[in-house]
Amino acid sequence: MNTLWIVGIGFLLYVILYHTWGKRLAQSLLKVSDENPTPSQLKQDGIDYVPTPRTVLFGHHFASIAGAAPIVGPVIALAWGWVPALLWVWFGNVLIGATHDYLSLMASVRHEGRSIEWIAGGLISRRTSLMFRVFILFTLILIIGAFSAIIAAIFAKNPAVGSASFFFILAAVITGFLLYRVRVQLWLGTVIGLFLVILGILAGIELPLRFSLNQWLLLLLIYMTIAASLPVWALLQPRDYLNAFLLWGGLILGGIALMVVHAGLNLPTFTTWSAPTIGGVPSPFWPTIPLVIACGALSGFHSLVASGTTSKQLARESDALFVGMGGMFTEGFLSTVVIASVGAFGLTVLQQHGVSAQDSLQFARDYGAVLKEVGGPVGLFSLSFAEVVSRMIPLSKQIIAVFASLWVSAFALTTLDTTTRIGRFTLNEVLDPVRDRVPGLVSFLTQNWVASFLVSLAGVLLAWGALWRLLWPAFGGANQMLASIALMTVTVWVFLTMRHAGFLYRLAVLLPTLFLWITITSALIWYLVVPLKKFFSTNPVQAVVLGIIVSVEIVLNIVLFWDAFRTIVAHRAIQKEPGPAPTA
Repeated sequence: MNTLWIVGIGFLLYVILYHTWGKRLAQSLLKVSDENPTPSQLKQDGIDYVPTPRTVLFGHHFASIAGAAPIVGPVIALAWGWVPALLWVWFGNVLIGATHDYLSLMASVRHEGRSIEWIAGGLISRRTSLMFRVFILFTLILIIGAFSAIIAAIFAKNPAVGSASFFFILAAVITGFLLYRVRVQLWLGTVIGLFLVILGILAGIELPLRFSLNQWLLLLLIYMTIAASLPVWALLQPRDYLNAFLLWGGLILGGIALMVVHAGLNLPTFTTWSAPTIGGVPSPFWPTIPLVIACGALSGFHSLVASGTTSKQLARESDALFVGMGGMFTEGFLSTVVIASVGAFGLTVLQQHGVSAQDSLQFARDYGAVLKEVGGPVGLFSLSFAEVVSRMIPLSKQIIAVFASLWVSAFALTTLDTTTRIGRFTLNEVLDPVRDRVPGLVSFLTQNWVASFLVSLAGVLLAWGALWRLLWPAFGGANQMLASIALMTVTVWVFLTMRHAGFLYRLAVLLPTLFLWITITSALIWYLVVPLKKFFSTNPVQAVVLGIIVSVEIVLNIVLFWDAFRTIVAHRAIQKEPGPAPTA
């Protein structure tokens, strides 16, 4: 198998399923119509509810859901071999992730832009809603911690990427001002923005910002607080719009290069079912793979973005398929490109650090330790990406590597401020039941700037020291558990409100929900019992905090599953009850 076949099969897989399964869901199950008003039309406020062209919204949505996860997870999972990693990306994306993302978005659109946890409360019970909100708040803190640690590690290892990211943010602010305040035409604002991005990459190489890991974490804390409190037009929308061009540029460049070069994959096809992937301990592929590969295959965080910000900006119902399912499939294709790039060219980088692919078991043991030396998973991907692209285009490997790292970090920064923005929404909802008792305190804590700071501070404290190998599986587990709960919610939504839905449609959302719930619950119990015990010996405080968060989430997950099950059973019982006897 070479890179041409992998990229080609992945591309065709996603295109065909988008135009078959995706459109069947839209037309037959959801009965999508642009005659239905969207939340952005009903509640337009210029801050959160803003009707947005679907291409611009796609950029925001994809940049928010992707972050570094579609790259970091698959690169770590290569310790099992490239075939297991690729199969989980493809099957997880197609069978679970795409349906999860699209239905989560449409459920929010049909509920006036409400959050997925609010919908759960409305469909299942008030207790479900409150527990879901607490669960989500913990998950958001873990996401902020994991991504802050990853970004700080990238910037500290490669200062040029940190400065290029700063210039990219500046370019986005200027682009937003030109588009929304000066009202220049979209094409002109786009040209100026892209020119500034290219200039920023070159300036980043010449003017690197050199800070330590923890100094970067403090700067990220300031950034998240500001970015999550500003109106969406000031930074979020223009930055994510420019991110979309980075995305397409990187995917097209990498995809074409992989097909043109069509190199064979020289990393092991398969190593062992228990590679030392998580925390350096032997990790069984099932059920722990969801702890490693999250967003590339499926992700509960996507439901938070879909129902937290995207649904409030959707201009028409028909745009949801392109943004929701299209974004998930694009993310799967990104992970496919990552696996092909590192699988074919990563060994060139790894061999410089004494790693050989001759012995698969030895490769699995050495792989995780060497990742840190090359700048983590993102560093290995960037260097591998530079290797493949430089064989097609005569550009400096340094420029290509900085572009690839900027591509990843730009998405990760978007995830950070989107997560913080959703976090302040969630904190508001969690504190709502006690608002009448202590109105002054709740009003202060839920003020935009204060709430943004508190949520991001909690995540940064977990990430202190950039312990990404400790945080990543905890984030992945909470993220995938959130996906199972979101799937429970949309499953209940389908069962309760779509009586026209046939048996196969109901089965298509019910079976992935059950499989994912069993898998991720088993994986997190394993995480508590095995690797967290090892983490405790070196990082006791953070290990205890993580243990408490994960334990609470497991309990909440079981209760939420039971509530959803009871609701569906009760609904089915009502449907089977005989109606009143016909009158003569």
